[in-house]
Amino acid sequence: MKKIRNAARGCAIGLGALMLVGVAGIAAAEENHGNGEVDVQVAIPEIVEPGVLAMTVASSSTALVEEGSTDTVRQFTGELPTVTITDTRSAEEIPDDAYWYVLGTSSDFVGDAGQPSIGAEHLGWAPQLIDGGESGLVSEGDQVDTVMDEAAPNPYGLVDQELLAMAFDSGEIATEGQWTANADLFLRTPATVAPGNYAATLTLSLFE
Repeated sequence: MKKIRNAARGCAIGLGALMLVGVAGIAAAEENHGNGEVDVQVAIPEIVEPGVLAMTVASSSTALVEEGSTDTVRQFTGELPTVTITDTRSAEEIPDDAYWYVLGTSSDFVGDAGQPSIGAEHLGWAPQLIDGGESGLVSEGDQVDTVMDEAAPNPYGLVDQELLAMAFDSGEIATEGQWTANADLFLRTPATVAPGNYAATLTLSLFE
């Protein structure tokens, strides 16, 4: 009796498989009675973003080396990495009477071995334009001397925000698009300054 039941089950399974195969065979034999095509189109507009006024600095560090020292004053000189001002705005995007300017301020020089700090008033600069455009409306700032230069016009160092460069009319020069400037840097200290390694941060800021 068990053999008969098993045989019946086997037939049922086999029949099911045959039925599936049969259905698949019918589907494969269906005829195609026509096709339709649909063109799919999309228009992706250009992203129009407002222009920007921005500043970049060619390097995040610079080094000063001793040059031009005297018996009473030690001097260390170097160069501010190139500062680039870029303006991608159209004249219509720039407010009337707008002008941009770059200011610089230094922190004190801090020694790495506990030496007394050297105040920012000992660091001066002489700004200069590399490419001020053709309009004549971009200018470098005045030289700022150090506290060691008592007879100089500006003997206070980079303690406060000092002018590196400025544009007198942002809208008028907008088509020029880019300008560059740098500055000679000089640190002047008494001859009695403690030897060692020092570091300071010179912060540049672009305003309009």
